[in-house]
Amino acid sequence: MRIASVLTLLAVSGGLTLPLIASADDAEVNLYSARKEALIKPLLDRFTEDTGIEVNLVTGKADALLERLKSEGGNSPADLLVTVDAGNLYRAKEAGLTQAVESETLTKAVPATYRDPEGHWFGLSLRARPIMYATDRVDPEELSTYEALADERWHKRICIRSSSNVYNQSLVASIIAANGAEATEEWAQAIVANMARPPQGGDRDQIKAVAAGQCDIAIANTYYLAGMLKSDDPGALEPAQQVAVFWPNQSGAGDARGTHVNVSGATLLKSSRNQDAAVKLMEFLLTPKSQAWYADTNGEYPVLAGVGMSPVLAAWGEFEADDLDLVQLGQGNAEAVKLMDRAGWK
Repeated sequence: MRIASVLTLLAVSGGLTLPLIASADDAEVNLYSARKEALIKPLLDRFTEDTGIEVNLVTGKADALLERLKSEGGNSPADLLVTVDAGNLYRAKEAGLTQAVESETLTKAVPATYRDPEGHWFGLSLRARPIMYATDRVDPEELSTYEALADERWHKRICIRSSSNVYNQSLVASIIAANGAEATEEWAQAIVANMARPPQGGDRDQIKAVAAGQCDIAIANTYYLAGMLKSDDPGALEPAQQVAVFWPNQSGAGDARGTHVNVSGATLLKSSRNQDAAVKLMEFLLTPKSQAWYADTNGEYPVLAGVGMSPVLAAWGEFEADDLDLVQLGQGNAEAVKLMDRAGWK
């Protein structure tokens, strides 16, 4: 696939204190979201303006929200879960927390690769995880594929975050799907040997480390770089201006399966007592206006075809995305985690 150039009631931090939120008798949707409030609330406000349906928002870390839903069980007030990474969506389904949605609008809007085949979850935005490099120290002609980062030329030159990070787990799961577990474990061992430092911090920290000369290349999600480039903070803007994006695994680069992509997505919860309103919200988040807002504000790529991108994303050009069915990222997660552990990826 080629990609062209509401109230906050509780911030969940692992606790299980239950807020009092909407009942099924109200025209409302109770949403648990791993997206930060600023990255979703404006869309929820627009949805309320358009439909009159209020959205009660609970935000928190993905793992904490999943544990909360498990604890609440059938008594959960939540109707909808919005979370990041197909691995998290897969885990929610496997835990028996979700239910299938029959919506022609959703199935037409979201390519099959980016949704659950049984209709339990649907991608809302695409998140690419390419290579980022120091423009003053790396010739992009040296770069080609994720696999080539195992080469000795990158010894002590790579920054990447921890193996506990689900984004890296999904990346490794995609490489397992492409190359098999044995070859991927050898690759992971080489990546560990090529790390400039032990994994630490988030994706922004990897980008800043490249700019600071602690490493020459990093693997990071593009929306982090997009946010830094749009920032008024020199501490974010200046490092971002010193790195560039390289799209790995493109045509003519050996393994040309495309750059690894993932999704943020939504799933209807089995506990939902406001199902019709919840599905309406899912459909609203996949309208052209909502998708354009995602692209411009969040620095993520639209799932819906034909939606334009922000100038920042457009400047990085078109790229071929891996067309791997994202369900495989969830299915391969456990093996990826074990493999990374054996490889010494901290």
